[in-house]
Amino acid sequence: MTLPNECLRIDGLHLALRASRGHPARLVLRGVDLSVAAGEVHALVGESGAGKSMVGRAVLGFVPPAMECVAGSVRFLGKDWSRLDQAERRVHLGRDVALIPQDPLTALNPGHTVGSQVADVLRLHLGHSRAQAQARTLELLDAVRIRAPATVARQYPHELSGGMRQRVLIAIAFACKPRLIVADEPTTALDVTVQREVLRLLRDLQRDEGAAVLFITHNLGLVAQLADRVSVIHAGRIVEHGSVREIVESPRTDYTRALFAATPRYDRPAEALRSIDEAVTDALNAEAAAYDEAWWRARARAPTASAAVEQGHR
Repeated sequence: MTLPNECLRIDGLHLALRASRGHPARLVLRGVDLSVAAGEVHALVGESGAGKSMVGRAVLGFVPPAMECVAGSVRFLGKDWSRLDQAERRVHLGRDVALIPQDPLTALNPGHTVGSQVADVLRLHLGHSRAQAQARTLELLDAVRIRAPATVARQYPHELSGGMRQRVLIAIAFACKPRLIVADEPTTALDVTVQREVLRLLRDLQRDEGAAVLFITHNLGLVAQLADRVSVIHAGRIVEHGSVREIVESPRTDYTRALFAATPRYDRPAEALRSIDEAVTDALNAEAAAYDEAWWRARARAPTASAAVEQGHR
């Protein structure tokens, strides 16, 4: 489905682990279709290892060397992002497309003050002078609700709390007013109280700037607070997608229902934690294995034949 005012579109994306030492190539992403409209927050939800971060990497062009895109496309603002060379992609990264990573302590450079790291983005992508970048840095730190921004700008990452570091990363992501932000589990390392504050900040800035956000998370409990639409991923396949209301109120698949059941509830602290029934994941893994066999067989026969197989397994 083509969205009006579409910002990001992923069609039939297949990512494979390259063959090596006698081991055959193995699919990691299996025909992922996903779209994000301008000004929309689209949540990509799944367990660890489901492939959600790999989707984010493919969007940014950060696919590991051991993997390759074997089919499909990633289009950003109508341009085939997957076909850009490294130099072309570097022009857009940080300016038009930005990342909010999940671990702020490792994402920030420990040898530079946080203010200088925000300013560097402004000078590199927007051509700000040193004075302009310093002034804008204080505005951005204030916008992410950091108290005493002038003081914080002179500090190093290790001198800040986890929540403060995450706010700095959000400031960096929004610095150039990008059209798309990939937020990869940005609240994982934070406690519940700080997590709620950071999510509220992210949502407020997104609405103010009109940016599209691909929000990657394993926590379905966060989805209703932030997202407009949701895609649920398992074993590199989108198993369900829809509006937040559709997914929360009437999930169609057993896997999505199991994910909700396994999500801890703050309003029911005494309730025992539930695991996902193995029968549910075993069935999905069997479907993924059958898809792989059919897809590789079709690809071996003719490069275009795999398209028919993809349609038959959706």
